[in-house]
Amino acid sequence: MALPSKQQILDWVADHPDAAAKRDIAKAFAVKGAEKIELKRLLKELAEEGRLERRRKSFRDAEHLPPVTVVEVLPPDAQGDLFVRPMELRGDGPVPRILFHPREADGAMGAGDRFLARLTASPGEDHDYVARLIRRIGEARHKIVGIFRKNTEGGRILPIDKGSDREWRIREGDTQGAQDGELVEAEQFGGRGRLGLPQARITDRLGDPSAPRAVSLIAIHQHNIPDDFPDDVIAEADAKKPASMKGREDLRDLPLLTIDPADARDRDDAVAAMPDTDPNNPGGMILWVAIADVAHYVTPGSALDREARKRGNSTYFPDRVVPMLPDVLSGDLCSLHEGVDRAVLAVRMRLDAQGNKIGHSFHRGMMRSRASLAYEQAQAAADGNPDPATAPWVDNAIRPLWQAYELLKGARARRQPLDLDLPERKIVIGPDGRVASVNYKERFDAHRLIEEFMVLANVAAAEELNRLKRPLLFRVHEEPTLEKLDALREVAQASGFNLAKGQVLHTSHLNRLLAQAEGTDFDELINMSTLRSMTQAYYSPDNFGHFGLALKNYAHFTSPIRRYSDLIVHRALISGHGWGDDGLSVWDIDNLGETATQISNTERRSMEAERDTTDRYLAAYLAERVGSELTGRISGVQKFGAFVKLDETGADGLIPIREIGREYFHYDRDAQQLIGAETGTEIGIGQRVLVRLAEASPLTGGLILELLELEGNTVAQGPKTRGGRGTRRRPGQLKSKARADAKKAKRHRAR
Repeated sequence: MALPSKQQILDWVADHPDAAAKRDIAKAFAVKGAEKIELKRLLKELAEEGRLERRRKSFRDAEHLPPVTVVEVLPPDAQGDLFVRPMELRGDGPVPRILFHPREADGAMGAGDRFLARLTASPGEDHDYVARLIRRIGEARHKIVGIFRKNTEGGRILPIDKGSDREWRIREGDTQGAQDGELVEAEQFGGRGRLGLPQARITDRLGDPSAPRAVSLIAIHQHNIPDDFPDDVIAEADAKKPASMKGREDLRDLPLLTIDPADARDRDDAVAAMPDTDPNNPGGMILWVAIADVAHYVTPGSALDREARKRGNSTYFPDRVVPMLPDVLSGDLCSLHEGVDRAVLAVRMRLDAQGNKIGHSFHRGMMRSRASLAYEQAQAAADGNPDPATAPWVDNAIRPLWQAYELLKGARARRQPLDLDLPERKIVIGPDGRVASVNYKERFDAHRLIEEFMVLANVAAAEELNRLKRPLLFRVHEEPTLEKLDALREVAQASGFNLAKGQVLHTSHLNRLLAQAEGTDFDELINMSTLRSMTQAYYSPDNFGHFGLALKNYAHFTSPIRRYSDLIVHRALISGHGWGDDGLSVWDIDNLGETATQISNTERRSMEAERDTTDRYLAAYLAERVGSELTGRISGVQKFGAFVKLDETGADGLIPIREIGREYFHYDRDAQQLIGAETGTEIGIGQRVLVRLAEASPLTGGLILELLELEGNTVAQGPKTRGGRGTRRRPGQLKSKARADAKKAKRHRAR
């Protein structure tokens, strides 16, 4: 019999996965004698081509799966079904679709869990195999994002997280074809390999790390932010049609406007104001806030709902947005575009002449925006410089909004919410995807107007649902801990200010501290330190108040396009008023606590990803200026060095303690200072410095600085040893590698 072709061998192996040793293949094709040498050559070629995998003394088709293999659990799909993916699939074909069919005794399985599975083919189904549990392998694996460096034995992954200096060893068969210098995603497995390095396998190749827009891609993968919508979610969104007037109030005659950033990606709130004609409320105003009716399109238990809950919120980067909802909803059907009918939930609020809210009512209606304005446009019109887009609406829409805002400013002054004034950086990305400039955003009264209107609408929503005795998610912000207050007090005292001690803390006390610093060199420092002293806000079905806003009742109502919390509040209002069957479901209510935890976590995840991305963009922007001298101010002190906030960009850098002068510096925790052992030089928060940029790492976002001047006085620079210590330092006290410094900084720096 003639030798079989490569395709004949592949077909036979696919049909006989349990009997695929070389001798089995030879027997099947009656290969004997010297022909076995040629068969061995064919099998080797198939293995080298990746079409056939050698497993000990047998072969199997790289495009098919063995009956027993290790799999990983994927997140539940829209129907709640669990699918798994094989961990050792080879070849270039599509990944088989494997449905996990658990038994009652198997116990719960979560995304990322591994187990040894027995697979059964499922011809004619919408999946290729059914998996049954044989034995659990372990819990969800740690994901690694880094730079692959190839070598003769496979390679290594260098971390991009500035909080880590660990490298990972990749065996030759686990590289997935990654090229040297490529950005990859990997996962740990097994124990430690040669040289004590932990082992990992590459699971995804992400491309050139220096390519434009790679910065946000790194953050997306590093923080596990879902950035692709499943097919069923897209299909469900594409099938949606504009809402009809059925069951809605006609609000299209109201002079509603949207006021957003010039580059806004979605428009989910509109505002209108007019004098209150009630003679019992002289000088009062009527304020309308209309919010996109997302609940009409994203119904409980749907594929859209499951995906929105999983994401929790949209994530915003300088070059892209990872939305909570597909663009057909967030950018179209739920976006309050100018001149088109859009479904909304709206609140009508009555203000008295002192700016107090004396009543409110909620409505499910249809609106039509008069104009879509940028903050700059609205502000110019209010200041008497309208353009063609705003001129028609100055008298009957824009001026009344500012009149209502003037009333609310008085109420705000009496309430005394925390009055932080922190300039917001804006990273401008050029056409090539790289940082073109770093600016500070200009704030107008138009920004504050919208903020005050949204806060009042959120208060009304919480109060309304309390009145209706409906479950909801509150936005909770608890007061600072005693430890954080003590740290803030130390910063204030080091800067020459005072924060009283021994009394019940109110936001008014913090505002007095901020007022002391206003206009001084310590203005930004005190604002930032006050912000850092605050606890993290979160969502909860229980109401603990909002300390920062000085409010007893507060819930998020105004941004359901980008926050799942607001969608829950909308559903609660719909149920409470009997507006339809798309309100809170029984499942929503039963799982309210779990939902609160889920979306609090996703919000924190997005904040970390956005912050890391900003750090990396700033490092990339400054990388070309390594060696330059920059001014800044000490913003934090730790035993391993001092943090500096740079004036020009607002970026944070670290001066490692080994780079400061010639002498040994002692860390005084109570005084928040580094003190020179020989000269008594004190380095503390708030001091002006001149530094040299020594290192800027776009991949990690880390900046390493050298101290040149402290409060205008030159700091002596002594000769350094190879390890980077000053010659007069205590031996063994300080780590010498910049990555170790960055790791400590990541762990300790206050955000």
